[in-house]
Amino acid sequence: MTRGDEVLILRRTKSTYIPLGTPHRLKNPGIVPLEIIEVQSGAYLGEDDIVRFQDHYGRDVKDAIELK
Repeated sequence: MTRGDEVLILRRTKSTYIPLGTPHRLKNPGIVPLEIIEVQSGAYLGEDDIVRFQDHYGRDVKDAIELK
């Protein structure tokens, strides 16, 4: 996974913390299907504050910000 400028390899049963406002991306380079459990914390848990920098999956990105 990419978290900010850092690239991590997370293996089975491992986890990571993504600080508020940190750009991140997840990719499964292996052949075993990836299962994700996302846990949100804080006073607001909505998803309407997500900012997409890039999208390779055909989602609506009218206001997407392109990462350089």
